[in-house]
Amino acid sequence: MLEFAWPWLFALLPLPLLAHFLPEEPSRETALRVPFFGRLRKLEERRSAGRERRWLSALALWLIWGATLSAASHPQWVGDPIAMPSSGRDLLLAVDISGSMEIEDMQYQGQAINRLQAVKGIVGEFVRERKSDRLGLVLFGSRAYLQAPLTYDRQTVYTLLQEAQIGFAGEKTAIGDAIGLSVKRLRDRPEASRVLILLTDGANNAGELSPQRAAYLAEQHDVTIYTIGFGAERMVTQTIFGQRQVNPSRDLDEETLREVAAQTGGRYFRARSLEELHEVQQTLNRLEPIEFEEETYRPTQSLTHWPLAFAFLLSVLMAGHRWLNNRGGTT
Repeated sequence: MLEFAWPWLFALLPLPLLAHFLPEEPSRETALRVPFFGRLRKLEERRSAGRERRWLSALALWLIWGATLSAASHPQWVGDPIAMPSSGRDLLLAVDISGSMEIEDMQYQGQAINRLQAVKGIVGEFVRERKSDRLGLVLFGSRAYLQAPLTYDRQTVYTLLQEAQIGFAGEKTAIGDAIGLSVKRLRDRPEASRVLILLTDGANNAGELSPQRAAYLAEQHDVTIYTIGFGAERMVTQTIFGQRQVNPSRDLDEETLREVAAQTGGRYFRARSLEELHEVQQTLNRLEPIEFEEETYRPTQSLTHWPLAFAFLLSVLMAGHRWLNNRGGTT
């Protein structure tokens, strides 16, 4: 459907008529009087042709003026309404990419992979399944960064997650700063729809904000936090004295993660393997969506260039026609 953003501009359409009411400047051209009837007849024919040309010029000028006003009124083609997702949550994913995520204590098809590779697979699947949610991505190490703002474009969030590399945000773990940044992005969203899922394999040892203080801020802004402690508890390593079994998750601060989740009305999950992380994903997928008012938008396409092009082309034709007439008159 054709619409004009500023249709009131068409009220200026009669403006050129004011030129007819302005006083005309007295003609200073000399007139030649001839007593011969034949020459007088030719002169009259020229005057008639001149009147026709003036009428056509006036029509062309009106068309140029009308096209200019049409362009200035910003014409646009408005498409049919398109429904936006009418339910879901504003959900931020905060993923740890500190140096410890490089530990290869996960197994995939019989091969050892590091923790971040496992997260990319399982959390990436989670991102693709949350079709009715507005998703965002925070990556944190020594510092926290907003990698993707809240958006319905799940493919972009998925791609940015897959492109994340260990150490991009530093080697340490700033859990408090990651929560604080997420709260800042979620606090202006509708209440009861603000969710943060935080995945880490360590303890807070960097940043300016403690996890407890960040959890308090999240509670004040009605942000629900689900925390995931990730990493195996047994791992066999090769030393000069032979094989040795160690706990690669000895630095995981489960107590703090539980406190943060409990204070904000969320829940703490422990994932020691790909299978357990997948179970956590399935549990999170069962979160009840919050109903929003239905939103629609109508795609618009600007048509301003068409009347502008018409006015320009007609102006060029008029200028060319006058130039040819003047040149023909001088030869």
